[in-house]
Amino acid sequence: MDIEQRMATITRNAEEIVTKEELRELLSKKETPRAYIGFEPSGLVHLGWALVTSKIKDLADAGFEVIVFWADWHAYINDKLGGDLDNIRICAGYMEDCFKALGVPDKGVRFVYASEILSDIDYWEKVIKVAKATTLSRVKRAMTIMGRSEDEAEVDFSKLIYPILQATDIFCMDIDLAYAGMDQRRAHMLARDAAEKLGWRKPVALHTPLLPGLKGGNRMDPASAKMSKSDPGSSINIHDDDEAIKSKMKKAFCPPEKEKEGENPVLMLCRYIIFPRLGMMDISRPEKFGGDVSFSCYEDLSDSYFSGSLFPLDLKNGAADSLAKILGPVREYFEKNPDNYAAMRQLFDNMEKLR
Repeated sequence: MDIEQRMATITRNAEEIVTKEELRELLSKKETPRAYIGFEPSGLVHLGWALVTSKIKDLADAGFEVIVFWADWHAYINDKLGGDLDNIRICAGYMEDCFKALGVPDKGVRFVYASEILSDIDYWEKVIKVAKATTLSRVKRAMTIMGRSEDEAEVDFSKLIYPILQATDIFCMDIDLAYAGMDQRRAHMLARDAAEKLGWRKPVALHTPLLPGLKGGNRMDPASAKMSKSDPGSSINIHDDDEAIKSKMKKAFCPPEKEKEGENPVLMLCRYIIFPRLGMMDISRPEKFGGDVSFSCYEDLSDSYFSGSLFPLDLKNGAADSLAKILGPVREYFEKNPDNYAAMRQLFDNMEKLR
């Protein structure tokens, strides 16, 4: 690929690049730059990961070395899975399987645990330097990256450290491009600001959209309405069978108004999951309602829907059928590799018994 082809691959389906000029310069200077995306191991995986997986593949195809970073100590700070590091690491093993099942390539991608880099004294020197370059008010504002409010720092001081650690991760792994959903933007901007003050290289920040939950989105507060594993009714779990997918899609919010396109979870699944994965979408419907129809691009589907020639129920049924195709190979993967998923289910069962 030449630089423009690499740019197109990296930026497709992205909501924001900070900045495109810096990305182009990076690609002109480095043949194999380094990117990362961080995850707290914290639960079962939902369909939003299919978007993330596609972007990781895009980065690898564009010549990046991509690090998938298991933020085990960060999850501990954030009280995930009972604040138990053994539980958190069981979940990381399961999540690694999920990435492989969803198509993360072996070439160009590696998995790293936070505990592997936190033992280095250089890491903690950088933590102090980043903290010195960052105001308390900015750290508190960035606490939304962990799904927390500023007030929660008054209960547990460790949560104030979290945004500083996330920025330091980027510098200690020598990251050229930091990738995440839009909910992690404040952490990346904190890192860029600290880098400028400290005279370090600023990471390019790449952000993809947050898929709205099936109950509906909110453009004014997308993070609060995103697809979330903590609300099973708002998301499709990658382990859901065809009937569960159809049932959830039938109940999904699906407004016919064009101005609510970004809040429509069914259309967003079509745009960011179905068309990138399948390249088309087939919709079966009775002859009296126009018969079967196929779409080769999202724009044609959207035009048909908002013109009124495609009804919400037909759209939902077509999306459910397409998602079942996409998740079929995931179920096959876990049938062949059941151990980590079984350990995760056992962990959930044990935690439920303790409640």
